[in-house]
Amino acid sequence: MAFEQAGGNPAPQRSGGPQVAFLLAQLGSHAAQRFSERIASLGLTPPDVGVLRMIAMDPGGSQRALAEKLGVVPSRVVALIDRLADKGLVERRRSTTDRRNQELHPTAAARELMISLWPVLQAHEADFTSALTPEERDQLAALLVRIAAQQGLDNDVHPGYRRS
Repeated sequence: MAFEQAGGNPAPQRSGGPQVAFLLAQLGSHAAQRFSERIASLGLTPPDVGVLRMIAMDPGGSQRALAEKLGVVPSRVVALIDRLADKGLVERRRSTTDRRNQELHPTAAARELMISLWPVLQAHEADFTSALTPEERDQLAALLVRIAAQQGLDNDVHPGYRRS
């Protein structure tokens, strides 16, 4: 199917198969919406889960380091952490080695929540990939990791933080 470019010149022909970038965008949007629905009953948003996971993986990390990892300005992290702190899921502690830094720690409630969140995450993944065999799922995951790496993306950070 050809599309006309500005000036009446024909655009390049589509190469017979589906457009991978479009399908990835479509599936990503669908997966994000379904994930939001699944975790809403826990009083969480996808950014909450992502930030909480990062803090749990690196307890004691600074707000500044988290902002750098997410690729956002520190004030954006403050807002994310404020929301989690208000829910009793994250504690800020003054660093004992650098009083300018606030260290982030998950609370006991956060650890319990993460345990209860695990089956939700597993169900989401299983539902989303149910059309594939386990081997196909692993192959798709490996291919997507390659594409993400080639695009310079960090597998631990959703690019949506930069747009929020």
